[in-house]
Amino acid sequence: MEEIIPSLTVLLLIIARVSAFMITLPLFSHRTIPATHKIAFAVILSWMMYYTMDVSPFEINGEYILLIIKEVMVGLFVGLLAYIILSAIQIAGGFIDFQMGFAIANVIDPQTGAQSPLIGQFLNIIALLLLLALNGHHLLLDGIFYSYQFIPMETTWLAFGQENYVEFIMKTFAGVFAVAFQMSIPIVATLFLVDIALGITARTVPQLNIFVVGFPIKIGVTFIVLLVMMGVLLAVMQKVFEMMIIAMRDLMIILGGG
Repeated sequence: MEEIIPSLTVLLLIIARVSAFMITLPLFSHRTIPATHKIAFAVILSWMMYYTMDVSPFEINGEYILLIIKEVMVGLFVGLLAYIILSAIQIAGGFIDFQMGFAIANVIDPQTGAQSPLIGQFLNIIALLLLLALNGHHLLLDGIFYSYQFIPMETTWLAFGQENYVEFIMKTFAGVFAVAFQMSIPIVATLFLVDIALGITARTVPQLNIFVVGFPIKIGVTFIVLLVMMGVLLAVMQKVFEMMIIAMRDLMIILGGG
């Protein structure tokens, strides 16, 4: 009977980590998914994961409370890291919007409820669809499952004191902005050339209202370049997903003291 009914102390620790993952992990943390569905999915996933672990039941005391806090922090940190790396795609869209004049027109992001630029939201939706098409959500769930290999449940606290922790954070943030720059630079550079051409036109034909003419031209050029570059953007998005999975693994190794 003990093999069928799980130990409540162990199951609660697993639920704490998985639920924290679900709060911050891309795709799974989407606001349009009802909270009851997220909780049910987290509990069912935790129940399944319990039978793959060989852990003795814990005593409920001060140390157990510390373990719960540690499990929640693991889930939040790793999930938030994945979300930050995936936000590089939205940052790239923000660069493009600013250059083409769409920065004044924002839409509500259904994932966070905050306002986000139009092209940024468009690229973000494509990235989430590509993540599903490439079974990236399976890799995210694998990250939750295999996190116990790097950060065991019995570990009382996380290894924050390592010197490579700060270096990892700096490299990750630099990588996010580098990827965003790589994704946006073809369109931003093209729009810069359009701005130069419009500036020359304004000097040669002063009677022409360059603001009225320039805005639709820049929008049209942006969509043409976006259509031409879509294959490259999708390839870069795949690299972003790889970067996200590797960064999640590296963070778990660092937090586990490896």
